[in-house]
Amino acid sequence: MFESVIGLEVHAQLKTRTKIFCGCSTVFGAPPNTHTCPVCLGMPGVLPVLNKKVVDYTLKMAVATHCTVNHKSRFARKNYFYPDLPKGYQISQYELPIAEHGHIHIELDGRKKRIGITRIHMEEDAGKLTHDTHRPVSRVDLNRAGVPLMEIVSEPDMHTPEEAGAYLRHLRAIVRYLDVSDGNLEEGSFRCDANVSIMPTGADTLGTRTELKNLNSFKHVEKAIAFEVSRQKEILLEGGKVIQETRLWDPAKNRTFSMRGKEDAHDYRYFPDPDLLPLVIDDEWVASTRKSLPELPEQKKTRFIESYGLPPYDAGVLSTSRELADFFEACVKLFPKPKPVSNWIMGPLQGLLNTTGKSITGSPVSHAALAGLLKLEDDGVVSNKIAKTVFDEMAVSGDSAKSIVEKKGLVQVTDVSAIAEIVDTVLGRNPKEVEAFKNGKTKLMGFFVGQVMRETRGKADPKIVNQLLNKKLS
Repeated sequence: MFESVIGLEVHAQLKTRTKIFCGCSTVFGAPPNTHTCPVCLGMPGVLPVLNKKVVDYTLKMAVATHCTVNHKSRFARKNYFYPDLPKGYQISQYELPIAEHGHIHIELDGRKKRIGITRIHMEEDAGKLTHDTHRPVSRVDLNRAGVPLMEIVSEPDMHTPEEAGAYLRHLRAIVRYLDVSDGNLEEGSFRCDANVSIMPTGADTLGTRTELKNLNSFKHVEKAIAFEVSRQKEILLEGGKVIQETRLWDPAKNRTFSMRGKEDAHDYRYFPDPDLLPLVIDDEWVASTRKSLPELPEQKKTRFIESYGLPPYDAGVLSTSRELADFFEACVKLFPKPKPVSNWIMGPLQGLLNTTGKSITGSPVSHAALAGLLKLEDDGVVSNKIAKTVFDEMAVSGDSAKSIVEKKGLVQVTDVSAIAEIVDTVLGRNPKEVEAFKNGKTKLMGFFVGQVMRETRGKADPKIVNQLLNKKLS
């Protein structure tokens, strides 16, 4: 009956050491109002000077997302009053942004979809307000005022919360691959506003949209959009009208609530900033930027499939992060069997990182240590079960797999005669189960294998155990 239409506005804080128009530090977490100067405080008579690194980083993103780079762009003043905006206006770009008409591809449930990018532009961030929970007092911290932002505005090409989540994840992967933003949602250096509307299926006219703010995680983006779509459907089905407004997402209550009426562009009274010259970018600058781009997530995924023979799912997971992909390739260089390496990284290693709250760059088990363990397993020195025990010990002690195996006597038992004796003992101890197996209860094979492995404390070679059991029970 209804079709949802979703567009995202993403703000990525750029990884420059200084702000966009002054020399103040952009380091996160400093005491309030210590990274400020007359320029970012908006004092009378000061003049902004554009940070070239901001342009370099934004240009990288524009080229990586197939945008048309405008050879001439212009900064504008976006006028509004709020306590965290010291100048009374925000320097941004409006009618002449640095780049337009790009796209990226997302993949969802094995299906690729192209999402258009309307524009990419540069702007300065505002400050931050903190509100006292006990008194009617708010405090202003202007450390963030003037921090460089890159805004990426999508076309309204998404129709489900899951598509929006996939787009946002892929966009974050690109900025991290380019190393232009750390993409940290918790610190606010990668944040998103969602524009959501619904319309009758097959209609040509878009419905009234609402803007959702306070979306600081992928999960919150998807949940907030799903709630908003449901809320708007309910209003229309009851004969009401959706109001154009800005709404905040409340993650504690899993709902949105009204914040203020939604402004249109004319409400901000944009006009060209008289203190900043137009920005001119020539073909040579664009060409050198294109040449400097690293292999991006989509390209890396394709290469992992073609060069290493990985399934698309594995290649997709491993290419989500440049650091994760580098870890995989470093491990494969030492242990050239891609699929087992992929299995261990996506399984035990990822589980360890999730439990410890660490990223792949801080992994307690290095790529070399993991490769050493996989070689022991591949050579038959340890079973897969023992290998997982050794892995856990490596994560705690930092010792190599080889030294742990030697110290704890975990070498796999491959002596056929020794295992045969244990198999005979297990079968002799369980005559009822043997009889049941011979009468067709073949699922008991798992029981027999488990009993033998228990007797050998997991050290028996599972292949030999299965072979002997099959022979003796046939």
